[in-house]
Amino acid sequence: MFTRFSRSWELIKASGEVLRQDKELLLFPFFSAIATLLVLATFILPLVMTGALEQVEGQSGDEAAYAVVVFLFYLVQYFIIFFFNSALVGAAMIRLDGGDPTVSDGLRIARSRFVQILGYAAIAATVGLILRMIEERAGFIGRWIVGLLGVAFTVATFLTVPILVSRDVGPVDAVKESAALLKKTWGENIIGNGGMGFVFFLFYLGVAALGFVLVFMAASTDSGAVMGLVVAMIALAFIALALVQAALQGVYSAALYRYATQGNAGEAFSSALLGEAFRPKS
Repeated sequence: MFTRFSRSWELIKASGEVLRQDKELLLFPFFSAIATLLVLATFILPLVMTGALEQVEGQSGDEAAYAVVVFLFYLVQYFIIFFFNSALVGAAMIRLDGGDPTVSDGLRIARSRFVQILGYAAIAATVGLILRMIEERAGFIGRWIVGLLGVAFTVATFLTVPILVSRDVGPVDAVKESAALLKKTWGENIIGNGGMGFVFFLFYLGVAALGFVLVFMAASTDSGAVMGLVVAMIALAFIALALVQAALQGVYSAALYRYATQGNAGEAFSSALLGEAFRPKS
């Protein structure tokens, strides 16, 4: 357990070294978050405020309309996420190849794969809709199984974006290739992402604990301004952690795919470190 955690921490540090050289990579998850919130505000809130979403969901005869609404929402959300993730991965690959990427470089790469990204978003939206429909009709065990299927799909498609960015293939072929590489990258795909998730969970927990102490201290001052400042600082800390985590995951996926196809992932990632990724699943 300690060895796995130690290797995961080394992977995070290696990804962090790339991020340190190109701090502008943080802008891509930031843009993604802003765009996602805008979609939520313009797409979902009007339906909720008017009661249209509940009306459609609650009437059995309108199940098709409800499914269409959910699918379109998933499609737009996934497209935004995949688009900016493609920009992040594309820029990271320029750095791994020895270049000096800019935000414009990443966005240019993502725009050049617009159709493929949209196709991948459609695949993910379809899977998401199917899993949601099954979950709504399943019991506790069924929902647990659906959750496992969702995790399996996420793991199997982890390298889809790097494939779309690096190769002139369609979304279906990219998903298939990502799933095929799963056997080869099983170790670090699971350990790396799980390790990052665990480490950042500890970071979030630390911020929450510190925030609790600061809120308690601010409350003792009976000052609304101090309380507001403390809450704002805590919120910014959580946002900063989320942006760093998203950026590191994008860099890591680029490095993992580059190593899988070229045998190395640049100076930041040692061959010995990423070599652990390519022990076949037993």
